[in-house]
Amino acid sequence: MADLPASASPAGDADPRVVRDQESSEWLRDLRADGHRREDAVARLHALLLRGARYTIARQRTLLPQFWESDLEQLALESADDATVAVLARLDDFRGESRFTTWAYKFAFLDATSKLRQRAWRGREIPTEPESWTLLGGSADGDQPAELAELLTAIGDGIAEALTERQREVLVAVAINGVAIEVVADRLGTTRGALYKTMHDARIKLRAYLAERGLRPLEDA
Repeated sequence: MADLPASASPAGDADPRVVRDQESSEWLRDLRADGHRREDAVARLHALLLRGARYTIARQRTLLPQFWESDLEQLALESADDATVAVLARLDDFRGESRFTTWAYKFAFLDATSKLRQRAWRGREIPTEPESWTLLGGSADGDQPAELAELLTAIGDGIAEALTERQREVLVAVAINGVAIEVVADRLGTTRGALYKTMHDARIKLRAYLAERGLRPLEDA
């Protein structure tokens, strides 16, 4: 009996990696084709991403309790539309580390999640004053109330004195009050990447401010 190729399996037991690669290759080939073949592939992709968007929205339904089901369906359609455009623009980024459908599905999940958070904050003021300092400091042992109070006071002073107005706004809204970074980026007319950089710089300044006073965040203790 002749040896089977390394990629083959005994009868009826196709290697799932080979099947995955074949399916992914077919998706890419069809989406890069012309005419009706591409149109059909795009329609299948949109249907896939619509299912993903609907599933994501259903799991996070509590973010928008005031929305009717028709509103949520419209949100799912918008997410599927935008995710489809994003996938088509980034076909060359697919590396085959998972099924193509799994890779594409993530675009629907991220887009639907972002839209849900944005809608949840629509018409609401973004808090730029801290409701609690403990998100920065973590939790302290019950026998260290004085040290905790000193640290949180120093953090508050550092936010007020060491940070720029933009750094203070972003850090308080995102890191302390839990506003979705997509929402803050939209309100400030910037990008998520720029805000991550702003938060990173703000944390470095805060650490330096605390270090000068012989303190450090509880997460480093």
